[in-house]
Amino acid sequence: MMSTSIVYAQQVLPLYNGEMPNAKPCSEKDHEFIDTSWMKSGILVVDHITKPTLTIYEAPKKKRNGAAVVICTGGGYTVLAAGHEGAEVAKAFNEAGVTAFVLRYRLPKDECMVNKEYVPLMDAQQAIWFVRNHTVQYGIDIYKIGIIGFSAGGHLASTAGTHFNSVRKELADKNVRPDFMLLVYPVISFNDSIGHIGSRDNLLGKDPDKSLVHLFSNEDQITSQTPPTFLIHASDDDAVNPENSIRFYQALLKNKVPVELHLYEHGGHGFGLHNLSTNEEWFKSCLDWMRANNLISH
Repeated sequence: MMSTSIVYAQQVLPLYNGEMPNAKPCSEKDHEFIDTSWMKSGILVVDHITKPTLTIYEAPKKKRNGAAVVICTGGGYTVLAAGHEGAEVAKAFNEAGVTAFVLRYRLPKDECMVNKEYVPLMDAQQAIWFVRNHTVQYGIDIYKIGIIGFSAGGHLASTAGTHFNSVRKELADKNVRPDFMLLVYPVISFNDSIGHIGSRDNLLGKDPDKSLVHLFSNEDQITSQTPPTFLIHASDDDAVNPENSIRFYQALLKNKVPVELHLYEHGGHGFGLHNLSTNEEWFKSCLDWMRANNLISH
């Protein structure tokens, strides 16, 4: 079916065919609106998501290089910043020859799902498997399927990159490991010292079990099998402590995983594609990193 969304989306597909895992009967429906409190010009936001989708942005055939990304937008696990961290990013990747899949993942809510803490990861793994299962259709290299996440979407993306044993039996024998991660001002940790407690509360609940806090503190879950990673953060980010990216970077180094970290002096949080405090475009640096790692052509 074709989308009529105000983000000018292309093909939109249900993430699941048939019954959704961990879903309970729920009366909530997706709600799109422009939030002017985040940025002066306003940004497109979606909340109350109970029916996850993938919006597919195919790279032009003349530019297509075989790489693909699943895009996880931010919003603290309570809303999704669907425009400046979703559609705009997908179009930028298309210009670089990368096919993009914007994931509208379910927002954790006890009234609408069972074991809500695992639901966003289920959706991310399903999205990765969808892309891997449709490589021929979309002209994608099966070994060049990555994931990018912003803020809480960065937590989801880094969870997918550190927890790639399927949480659903239906995908138990499938490869749901992303081949690379791109993390932009990401929530990484749920620890009290540096973690984003709002995201933690929304995903795990107000008084989470310590074992779950450890499990979803992704700096503690890195192994030598964690995918190569590109990280972006601003030193003056007062929403998500830049230590999230720094500690993830350090843990990747310790495990000899290829990683590159860009820390800007200014920029704050939620700047999307454009950090207006600098003339440097992080997205260009990201593409350079992808070329250096043979993920896209030179």
